[in-house]
Amino acid sequence: MGFIDKLFRSQRDIAKEEMDGIQWDTLESIDQLDNIIKNSSIKPKVIFKHSTRCGISRMVFNQFQKGYESNDDNVTYYLLDLLSYRDVSNAVAQKLNVVHQSPQVIIIYNKEIVHTESHHGIDIKKVQQIVSSKN
Repeated sequence: MGFIDKLFRSQRDIAKEEMDGIQWDTLESIDQLDNIIKNSSIKPKVIFKHSTRCGISRMVFNQFQKGYESNDDNVTYYLLDLLSYRDVSNAVAQKLNVVHQSPQVIIIYNKEIVHTESHHGIDIKKVQQIVSSKN
């Protein structure tokens, strides 16, 4: 795959890749977002908002992915391609009362945001620590 092709891969392409670490579900609809929020009392949900055309977002996403150490069944990870699903990204900001950023990670537990970070502040170790404290 050429450099240009890699830059413009879709969210589905990214989520379906054979990757070490995180198993991603794609976030593609507002109804799905509502269910994620509703079901966050069962187990924590992590949303990674990603701009597939942004070099910083790609770098942070790759670091996030590479830093992941174990497959934790007590959390669900969602990948949101905010360019393809702008309406869903806007709904995240509105429903969760968070400022839109990209890249951005949001942890939802008991229907509330327990952590959010963006850009170079995104740290998988911190995310895993917060998620494990909720289980």
